[in-house]
Amino acid sequence: MTTTPGIQLKPDERQRLAAGRWRVDAAQSHAWFAAPVIGRLIRGRLPLSGEVLITDPVGNSSAWLTAATSAVSTGSPELDELLTGPGFLDAAAFPEISFRSDALARVPTGWRALGRLQVKGTEHELACQLALHVGDSRPGQLPSVTIASSWVIDPEWVTRHRIAALGHRVMMTCSCVLQPDC
Repeated sequence: MTTTPGIQLKPDERQRLAAGRWRVDAAQSHAWFAAPVIGRLIRGRLPLSGEVLITDPVGNSSAWLTAATSAVSTGSPELDELLTGPGFLDAAAFPEISFRSDALARVPTGWRALGRLQVKGTEHELACQLALHVGDSRPGQLPSVTIASSWVIDPEWVTRHRIAALGHRVMMTCSCVLQPDC
């Protein structure tokens, strides 16, 4: 058996986090989005914060992630203002987007988190495929762990306006760097 502090490996088994609390490193964790608008791909990101609780058995684990809607960053102040305004995310009325997992399951391709994404006060069921990447550890410390996932959301979750030039789906990618919460 191979062991790394905080990571448990058994023969013929995929990596998994050790049981305990892990905090999301907000400085290194983001949700990225990409949406086709008038034949052009608009990209942006939101910083993430939150925590993950890994239990034994792992299926009872939970995660809670939040993103401040006012922190949308596309590289264009005008587009950021439009996206955080009342026609889209409405950051003044809905300051956060959140994800709360209900279950963590092992699937043939790795791991899947099942939960609810709350956007503008409405919850939507969401399943996310997860990839686990272990960072280097320092002597006597658990290594940081990056969990990456991708999913698609319906643009109607973000805006009730029919925008002909907006594609029918928004691609999301999430990267969370977890640190042990000792």
